[in-house]
Amino acid sequence: MRAAVVTKFGEADVIEVQDWPVPVADAGEVLVDIELTDLIFVETAIRKGEHGGFFDVTPPYIPGNSFGGTVREVGADVDEKWIGRRVIGRTVDFGAHAEVGVAAVAGLVEVPEDLNLERAVAAAGDGFTTLLLEQLSPDLQGKEVLITAAAGGMGVLLVQVAHKAGAHVIAAARGQAKLDLVKAQGADVVIDYSVEGWQKLVLEATNNEGIDIAFEGAGGALGATAFSTVKDGGWFSAHGAPSGGFAQYDPSEAERRRITVKGIQDLRIGNLKTTITSADVLQRVSQGDLTPVIDRTFTLDQLAEAHTALESRSLLGKALIRIR
Repeated sequence: MRAAVVTKFGEADVIEVQDWPVPVADAGEVLVDIELTDLIFVETAIRKGEHGGFFDVTPPYIPGNSFGGTVREVGADVDEKWIGRRVIGRTVDFGAHAEVGVAAVAGLVEVPEDLNLERAVAAAGDGFTTLLLEQLSPDLQGKEVLITAAAGGMGVLLVQVAHKAGAHVIAAARGQAKLDLVKAQGADVVIDYSVEGWQKLVLEATNNEGIDIAFEGAGGALGATAFSTVKDGGWFSAHGAPSGGFAQYDPSEAERRRITVKGIQDLRIGNLKTTITSADVLQRVSQGDLTPVIDRTFTLDQLAEAHTALESRSLLGKALIRIR
């Protein structure tokens, strides 16, 4: 099978399309003919060898995790009724950017006939995290909500969710095209965080009272600035790291100011008590609560180009990879 392979840790040019053996489905698993895959920013960091404490992987490896495709074969103890079904899911230990992938049957969700696969895949990963954040956060209605990296795949969905929940949504992104995009998703105020002193604009948008809830997806110094806008007793999610690391903040200050902080570890499945499923995500997509914005769909041979586009912040919304 054809697969995109990270041959060593490094820049995007370490990704090569190679012929790899077709994997084997063990008990409780299925083989899937993969059609489309998601691409999220953390995959570019993993490719560089970062986040080793969260993602244990050694080159050469096939990257990618979230996929959409058709079940071709089942392992032991799996009902053959799955064969031929169009599904979304997550591969076992990466491996999605390939023509065939292995997934646990327990994590598969059949895609409704009235939902196209592009929208399902585009919403699956980011949508799941969005709904987790919605569940973790305080009630959004009537709150001052700041969303950074608001024009990214998940940022767009967070803007939609917060808007529909009745929040006063302040969306921060870089550049007019991204601001126009998030405004169209329901943001009440849009702020360019490439402007010096942008935090003052955030505070002005709250009548200088501060942010109740911040969904911080930018990381680094931008994340630290976002943290400074949160009022005492507020809530802050530091879940994004495209700036090279998660939001920088002083835990002692958070404690002193009674700010609840949630980090990436709070969003790991093993650490969560949640009833949210991928089926819930697709239902919310079908209902119109989540509408992913797809900027570009790259081919498997263009995966390195897709990584570069994501790292350069040139995309508006999602990038997908078409495998076949």
